[in-house]
Amino acid sequence: MAAATARSAPARPAPTGDDIAALAKALAHPARIHIVRLLLEKRSCIGCDIVDEVGLAQSTVSEHLRILKAAGIITGEIERPRICYSLNPASLRPLAALLDAVFEAGEPAPSVC
Repeated sequence: MAAATARSAPARPAPTGDDIAALAKALAHPARIHIVRLLLEKRSCIGCDIVDEVGLAQSTVSEHLRILKAAGIITGEIERPRICYSLNPASLRPLAALLDAVFEAGEPAPSVC
């Protein structure tokens, strides 16, 4: 009998500075932070519920949702006639890893420059 060989998924390239900056930019608005916190709390939301919760115009919330979705931070599944949004926590791992590295480094030594 031939031994079965385990196939591993191809290694993903390490996130670039541009990748991490894009995530940070997508989160760089209080309304988008509010949406992420809302989805973290509720696990999923219908678009109209998000509009009610955030308290902005539907078109404004739609634009914020579009930005978060384009960055991969949220997903949206069409459940006619609505779209159900949910958080994609894995997409934020590169940003979290950078922040973890900053906190693990501790306080910087006094500068001699």
